[in-house]
Amino acid sequence: MRSGGEKNRAGPSAPAKHPKPHGIRMTTATMLRTFCALVCIGLAVSAHAKPAATPAAAPNVNETCLACHAAADAKGTAGKSIAVDGPKFTTSVHGEFNLKCTDCHTDVAADKIPHAETLKPVNCANCHDAAVKEYSTTVHGIARKGGNNVAATCTDCHGTHDILRSKSAESRTNHVNLEATCVRCHGDKITIAKGKLPGGDIGSEFHDSIHGKALRSAAKMSAPECTDCHGAHNMLPKSDPRSKVARANIPDTCGSCHQPEFKAYTNGMHGKMRQQGVLAAPGCTDCHSAHAIQQHEAAAFQTGAINECGTCHHESLSTYRDTFHGQVTALGYARTATCASCHGAHDVLPPTNPASKVSKQNRLATCQQCHAGASANFASFDPHASRHERERNPAYWYAAKFMEYLLIGVFAFFGIHTAFWLYRSLRVKFGGGDRKEP
Repeated sequence: MRSGGEKNRAGPSAPAKHPKPHGIRMTTATMLRTFCALVCIGLAVSAHAKPAATPAAAPNVNETCLACHAAADAKGTAGKSIAVDGPKFTTSVHGEFNLKCTDCHTDVAADKIPHAETLKPVNCANCHDAAVKEYSTTVHGIARKGGNNVAATCTDCHGTHDILRSKSAESRTNHVNLEATCVRCHGDKITIAKGKLPGGDIGSEFHDSIHGKALRSAAKMSAPECTDCHGAHNMLPKSDPRSKVARANIPDTCGSCHQPEFKAYTNGMHGKMRQQGVLAAPGCTDCHSAHAIQQHEAAAFQTGAINECGTCHHESLSTYRDTFHGQVTALGYARTATCASCHGAHDVLPPTNPASKVSKQNRLATCQQCHAGASANFASFDPHASRHERERNPAYWYAAKFMEYLLIGVFAFFGIHTAFWLYRSLRVKFGGGDRKEP
């Protein structure tokens, strides 16, 4: 037993202390945190659980189409090829965008195979509405509307399942390849005849021209091709005043490349007439032609250009042909003075203009280009002297008249003499003209 002193130190009796239970007493906040943790654990477990079955993936439309069309010898019931080169389509511009066959062939469905034998024409305007709208106003689009089924459409120029970007070296519309693309129609005799294409076989003319040769040279990227002059989706007929090849617009079109020549032409007499609205004045194609343009240094061009000048200057060509220069060039020799040698080519000016090569101030220098020792008296020669103009060239006129009368007299005298000689010969032959001796 404890002593009474020990009891007193213990103090008054305290309530009995029970031992804590083995569970945990949780507050409301603790319960909320526990609930969130359980939810997260549940989500984590479900993420690692086996996923539920998903619907089967839709079949690849292009693969479905190629199951029939991939064969190189695939043909329709009419015998027309329906083959499609799958790899080429994949690398085409449409393949780059992962387009499906049914995006263009809208009346076909992959789940309804086989489809109808005849399908609607592909409408490129579904994506390229601006280009198609522009095409409808072009010479090709207008011809199509008029019932000419030979006129080129989108696929004739761009291709079908193998369309490439123009910058691609293999693209039909690449700068270097456009000649071949256009020649498929404008160089094919059957197509030209069937479609009554204007200009005939202009493909061959262009191919042999200076522009066509340049496209096959090292300068091919700077050489002009068909669309540089005619336009692409804005290719208008030359009868349309807005066309790049309308007569009034030809100098500007050519001048976009030939700027020095365009500047000289604009300052020349012909260019000024054009600026005044005189469309009869010669332009670039009147002298150089449109598609068969030749190197201006070639003898054939230089001698041939004289005839082009004569289409307007008839009298001048006639008088020029009477001169030594004209006679030599008529034989095909270019090593003598032609129209351009004296008058200039693009910068032709009237003789009254002091800047003209044939003005009084410059005529001697012009002659000295070929005749280094020419004098002022030499330069007074009239290269267009006319034997029909007495006032302009009286000495020439009288000399020409004398020669005319002389020739008439000579031929008349010998003609009469020949007639009498023939008469005598006939009498002798047939026995009525000789007198017999006794």
